[in-house]
Amino acid sequence: MPKVLRPIGHEDRLSIVDHLDELRSRLIVCVSALVVVFAFCFWQNHVLLNIVNKPLDGTNSSTHANHLSGLTSDSVKERRALTNAGDLIGQLARSSDISLPDAALLAAAGNQLTVAAKALPSTTPSNLPITIGVGEPFTTTLKVCIYFALLLTLPILLYELYAFTIPALSPQERGVALPVMLAAPFLFLIGVVFTYFVVLPAAIDFLQGYNANQFNALVQASTLYSFEVLTMAAIGLAFQMPIGLLGLHRLGIINGTTLTRHWRYATVIIAVIAAAMPGADPVTTGLETLPLVILFLLSIVMLKIADRRDARRAAAELARLVEADDVGGS
Repeated sequence: MPKVLRPIGHEDRLSIVDHLDELRSRLIVCVSALVVVFAFCFWQNHVLLNIVNKPLDGTNSSTHANHLSGLTSDSVKERRALTNAGDLIGQLARSSDISLPDAALLAAAGNQLTVAAKALPSTTPSNLPITIGVGEPFTTTLKVCIYFALLLTLPILLYELYAFTIPALSPQERGVALPVMLAAPFLFLIGVVFTYFVVLPAAIDFLQGYNANQFNALVQASTLYSFEVLTMAAIGLAFQMPIGLLGLHRLGIINGTTLTRHWRYATVIIAVIAAAMPGADPVTTGLETLPLVILFLLSIVMLKIADRRDARRAAAELARLVEADDVGGS
């Protein structure tokens, strides 16, 4: 199997040149994966743009819609009114009680109303963000494709990182590193999904609707996408908290009892971290704090289970040593 597809063994001995060659090979794999996935994302960029625009649809109402959508909605109403007026005048022109000259004038007026109605939009479009400048639609599309390419290639990037660092780890350390490498992208993905479906719609709806009668709320595409990506990345990284706490437990810095004793301080720290994330409004902060508190409570349970397992191992080791001493003494 090519060395770029499998980790180097802990017992293998490589020179500096071999390590540099392996690093180059793994960087080529990472760059190649990013290029291929980016090309696919750019091919399907309209699908990706629909995905990142979806949270903005929650603000498409009479009180939260932006100014452009409001104008379009008024135009749709005007089209319907003009169409109905043209139909009524046409029916009146075809009435037998109207003289021929008057009927001709009414028919002409009805046709003009119908033509004017057709010039107006028939449906209200989605609440789409705006772009400023000639090149912004293209550059913004590239940014969105890059964001999705990094997200989709994250498992490959993490595996290549794991495979490159594995020679420096002992078998015991490798047993810890592999679960962490598997759990990290899983927790990050859960955080991203939670942010997209729960946090972003509520946050955008609140921020767009705040004092909506005092502003023409126009949303720029690049600003919207940066807010979404930063929020998803921040919460995805915050969802790594159980792994961080488990690492501190492995180092002997904390245990389940420590977390239980200081849970109030931990809750305050979590709230401060959530407030420092993008979107420091009460709705976003509350939605970011709640899952982190739940993860902290789950981490307490996980560390208590680990404490009990370590206590059983220590007791078994102590019993083995006592038994060995008794055998040696006899």
